[in-house]
Amino acid sequence: MDIKAIREMFPILDQEVNGNPLVYLDTSATSQKPLPVIKAVDDYYRNNNSNVHRGVHTLGTRATDQYEGAREKVRAFINAESAAQVIFTRGTTTSINFVAYGYARPNLKPGDEIVITPMEHHSNIIPWQQAAKATGATLKYISLQEDGTILLEDVRNTVSDQTKIVAITHVSNVLGTINPVKEIAKIAHDHGAIIVVDGAQGAPHMKVDVVDLDCDFYAFSGHKMCAPTGIGVLYGKRELLEKTEPVEFGGEMIDFVDLYDSTWKELPWKFEGGTPIIAGAIGLGAAIDFLNDIGMNNIYEHDKKLADYALERLSTIDGITIYGPEERGALVTFNLDDVHPHDTATVLDAEGIAVRAGHHCAQPLMKWLDVTATARASFYLYNTLEEIDTLVDGLLKTKEYFGNVFE
Repeated sequence: MDIKAIREMFPILDQEVNGNPLVYLDTSATSQKPLPVIKAVDDYYRNNNSNVHRGVHTLGTRATDQYEGAREKVRAFINAESAAQVIFTRGTTTSINFVAYGYARPNLKPGDEIVITPMEHHSNIIPWQQAAKATGATLKYISLQEDGTILLEDVRNTVSDQTKIVAITHVSNVLGTINPVKEIAKIAHDHGAIIVVDGAQGAPHMKVDVVDLDCDFYAFSGHKMCAPTGIGVLYGKRELLEKTEPVEFGGEMIDFVDLYDSTWKELPWKFEGGTPIIAGAIGLGAAIDFLNDIGMNNIYEHDKKLADYALERLSTIDGITIYGPEERGALVTFNLDDVHPHDTATVLDAEGIAVRAGHHCAQPLMKWLDVTATARASFYLYNTLEEIDTLVDGLLKTKEYFGNVFE
């Protein structure tokens, strides 16, 4: 990977923040956007702006071709069998809610079980809490190991014949834990359950093959993988999508409307009521082209190199606590002794370094870690080893600023 050439594709990185070169280490919250994506969205609005599907005029045809072309790019990107299995949504949160409302609620009953883990993002906890309350199902948690990983033995001990849904993150947005989704899917299926995967931190950083994983639903967001905000994907196995009820009703998703009843379009359009996120989908297609040109395996190896180096360098700082396992995704979450993470992030920002501080929408995990908040540095294809060195220097300045000086 030619990092210098890649960085030149991201105009936002060529700036100073508080008099220092920007070091952007917050991709887990949202990634930056490369020129091909910016240009694709700009071109749509400049030259092809029109609603999709129903127009017979030239602009409508162009827009529809670009929109559905983006769907096919997503299909290939995750190796889905059909573009009909690719639903465009607002993001991972919406995708999971579609499953929790459209599939879980009509199919769950008292005595059924939903199994998740304490490491889940709120978007993969709250929808299942609400589904359990609405149906009388029971919510169960797979226990975590001390390093924030899960054992397949614990999965087997938690999933039962009463389990109908297993919902798990592919990669933890706090710990960086990469979960064995394929093996967990087999356990779920052996008990007649389905598996729903939160891929928000997985799809941007590694090759995802939904057929090989044998996941039933896979959800991810465009904005964490170089695409615009407001666009996401829900993949589902066809037979399950057929059983899933639409959550949003209106134009575009209907086949026929009578005074007292209506019928829905075929997949995937029955889930895409109203004017869809056309520019976002086109931008996502451009982002996929961009990532494919670099190579997802190359991105994974680069991210791993950054995470390994960050672990090595940050571990040398006296008084730092690092959370999560050795083998992890492209992030490091940590705390400095006697320094609130918000203060850490504020001092780092003064040095031009952007990190995230807070509970990262994972309050149950914060409770498990016995902290109220943490700081998180997250990496992507445009980050360098030198930027991690800058982060370490910034943390040393943070310690000095708060009087916590090395011996």
